[in-house]
Amino acid sequence: MTDSVPKEATLTSGYKIPTVGLGVYQNTHCAQAVTAALKHGYTHVDSARLYHNETQVGVGIKASGVDRSTLFITSKAGSNDFDDTESAVLDSIQNLKYGLEGTREPLGSSDYYDLFLLHSPHGGKEKRLKGWRGLLEAKRKGLVRSVGVSNYGPKHIEEIREAGLELPAVNQVELHPLDQQKPIVEYCKKHNILVQAYTPLLRFNFSGDKNGVIQSVADKLQVTAAQVLVRWSLQHDFVPLPKSEHEERIKVNAQVYGWEIPAEDMARLDALDKGDEGAVTWNPIHLD
Repeated sequence: MTDSVPKEATLTSGYKIPTVGLGVYQNTHCAQAVTAALKHGYTHVDSARLYHNETQVGVGIKASGVDRSTLFITSKAGSNDFDDTESAVLDSIQNLKYGLEGTREPLGSSDYYDLFLLHSPHGGKEKRLKGWRGLLEAKRKGLVRSVGVSNYGPKHIEEIREAGLELPAVNQVELHPLDQQKPIVEYCKKHNILVQAYTPLLRFNFSGDKNGVIQSVADKLQVTAAQVLVRWSLQHDFVPLPKSEHEERIKVNAQVYGWEIPAEDMARLDALDKGDEGAVTWNPIHLD
């Protein structure tokens, strides 16, 4: 069958992003997970400065033997970086370079991130805008190819628009059937901002799915619950970032193309939405 879901999406920056990525938050075996993911066809890895594993991402890429230029690598600047985001980006590039090459400097033209995000809207409007301007400067200098935000609500992105600045190419938020973030998703789609879904597997806490809908759909389609959740994101045009430390799960989590969840089962999954009450993590989207 022809899959309605592409394996890549095009960002407003013009660059293409693979539509499934490996998340590495709190991954105690990050390098091994990255190597396993690349072995099984992933080309997209999502890290952050606050995860303290950017170097391990580089180590994993090096061990895989995959050419870094064929990959899409993301990191994020925390609010403590917003006073000098460009320096934070440089440090993150050096971290990745050290994992790849065993050296931090000097940086060459091949040292960059494909995507860099502001990790959260902490710090207030002025600090957020300062952080965003720094990220845009890093993009102008070629240190990053695309820029975006994470955990931003509509009002935070409106600050950027009202300041007359380039809008984010991406907004990364917690997103799954139990917490569908409809206002921010609608806003992002209106402004052509790609939505990435973190915690797409609910950290396997399905207690909010009282009637076992997720597993029921998985059983019907003869796939795993994790595959259903990843595919649900894809069929809503999100880019999910499933996380695992186990090679077989990493492999299976990406086997989500070439089949689809039927409309009636998508409707059952969509009906699980509990809004903020369905969130697995604390969501800073509502911060002033």
